[in-house]
Amino acid sequence: MKKQKVIVFLPAYNEEQSIGEVIRKIPRQFHPLVEVNVLVIDDGSTDETAAVAQAAGADYIYKMGQNYGLGAAVRQGLKECIRLGADIGVMIDADNEYPADQIPDILAPIFNGEADYTMGARFLGTIQGMKLHRRLGNYCFTLLQSVLLRTWIYDGQSGMRAFSRQAMEHAEIIHDYNYAQVLTLNLVRKGFRVKEVPIRYQVRTTGKSFIKFRAYLTAVLPAIWKEMRRPVEKVQIDLNAHLLPTDETKNCS
Repeated sequence: MKKQKVIVFLPAYNEEQSIGEVIRKIPRQFHPLVEVNVLVIDDGSTDETAAVAQAAGADYIYKMGQNYGLGAAVRQGLKECIRLGADIGVMIDADNEYPADQIPDILAPIFNGEADYTMGARFLGTIQGMKLHRRLGNYCFTLLQSVLLRTWIYDGQSGMRAFSRQAMEHAEIIHDYNYAQVLTLNLVRKGFRVKEVPIRYQVRTTGKSFIKFRAYLTAVLPAIWKEMRRPVEKVQIDLNAHLLPTDETKNCS
């Protein structure tokens, strides 16, 4: 049986202090029929992010040239995964808040044929240490997505996600500032099956978050409005595109 090529991509802006540890934690050989590569999307960093990533074992590094924003970096990451021949793409933040060792867990629903798009859900796992204002913001934006999609979502802002090949090909991110809400709205409206997987969360100990409350509201809310007003076409999804043999798949989760 043909191996599935998984590319784990990390959008990164000035994350030299944490990105090396994240890359080293990424499981490379958790399944005999899965090949894992690591791609870093360097969003115009002014520090040694790219050099540290390469030293830690990144297979590919794409430099954006200037800082365009997280939405633009994720868009480019999906595009690069497709260009490099990925069967499945996994996105994880480079700040070490998300558990890279749980990548097999968020891949399992895709390998089992249960989902085309998965998200690591902190609110189904652990959120100790998350600041109150961030927790409330997450609740509000996640509730908004749930209402708009009429599908219950627990963690709509997660920085850890996996995409089938078809989901990557059809994903549209319509603004550069962020991706989290519009990407889920776009994919679910097109008929892609979403599933959340409980993950552990740990508070960032290095670097700075790009999120500023006022900027987030003024950038994200108009983008959500714009996405929901755009017509989208349902996609004919290949439900068995990434199935692995049953006994082998159990070892992924």
